Amino acid sequence: MFDFSKTTDRHGTWCTQWDYVADRFGAADLLPFTISDMDFPTAPCILTAIQQRLQHGVLGYSRWQNPEFTGAIAHWYRERFATDINEQTLVYGPSVIYMISQLIRQWSEPGDEIVIHTPAYDAFYKAIAGNDRNALSAPLYLRGDEWLCDMDNLETLLSRPRCRILLLCSPHNPTGKVWTREELDTMAQLCERHGVRVISDEIHMDMVWNGRQHIPWTQVGRGDWALFTSGSKSFNIPALTGAYGMISSDDERANYLNALKGRDGLSSPAVLALVAHIAAYRHGAPWLDALRGYLEENLRWVAETLNTEFPELRWQPPAATYLAWLDLRPLKLDEHQLQTILIAEQKVAIMPGYTYGPEGSGFVRLNAGCPRSKLEDGVRRLIAGIHTLRAGA
Repeated sequence: MFDFSKTTDRHGTWCTQWDYVADRFGAADLLPFTISDMDFPTAPCILTAIQQRLQHGVLGYSRWQNPEFTGAIAHWYRERFATDINEQTLVYGPSVIYMISQLIRQWSEPGDEIVIHTPAYDAFYKAIAGNDRNALSAPLYLRGDEWLCDMDNLETLLSRPRCRILLLCSPHNPTGKVWTREELDTMAQLCERHGVRVISDEIHMDMVWNGRQHIPWTQVGRGDWALFTSGSKSFNIPALTGAYGMISSDDERANYLNALKGRDGLSSPAVLALVAHIAAYRHGAPWLDALRGYLEENLRWVAETLNTEFPELRWQPPAATYLAWLDLRPLKLDEHQLQTILIAEQKVAIMPGYTYGPEGSGFVRLNAGCPRSKLEDGVRRLIAGIHTLRAGA
């Protein structure tokens, strides 16, 4: 019913991944597997809903606090996560990172400390440093094919006098870790014990594989917490802007909304983002499920191909996200030289692991959210670049 093998030329659409790849990689003619959007058109039900709204013709100021939008979110959580949410706790924002930054300012002071699990999504580092706070690293470690958190070390960090926030990524980017209920419960208890608030970024919540289950923070949260997310990753609509979430405390929620409207002047949302979310959450499940199957096959193909070429890797697909967090450490490569070869000779852009902090050294993050033909081309170039580097070593 849905054809994800069809390619769409994104050049000339002001596309960050394709048209502006030179901003990060220094060359413009690269095949990109970088920022985490996908190369697929969004769900047909979303396009239809947007077209119908545009035919109305009037694009005036609007409100996000309407029953169609909040009801669609509640419906999605019931259907996908077996979770009932209180629609009165919902908040809106232009992006998840904006909402995180706002609560960082609201819940801490300059110089305070914020815990993140590392390697970490690079925008987390920027949001923390950009608000004059300090990041505390809680490194994840591999045991077999599972990424784990040292909870004793985490408690040590949370107990520090100026630690104010645990900024959680669930599922985790870039490792693709899906947090278990036991892990989430433990973190909730530790944060409550040490008076640390939790901000949970759950933007990859719909992209969980292999029978794993995403557990929203709403099911485990204690004290003051916030959950922020969006349909932008799942339905490939980040260009519309628009995110939402839940803030547990009535007072803190009111403070957030007052800052959104009063200080930042963001009382009117992007109306097409509302339309897109309503269509996605009411009618987009069949498209998303078909996409999920395609992405799982993409990730399995990457594993089979790389492990055939380099048996020592024994790489397994992530538990979540369409981002292949490739552990190249068994190959003992110079990661900076590899990037030079990939860019200059193979003309491919793949995110180096050190982008996500020191714990990412030796990894690369390859975006598999694309038609298989593009993915095959990119992985072939990665393999060729590795062979070139090893031959010259």
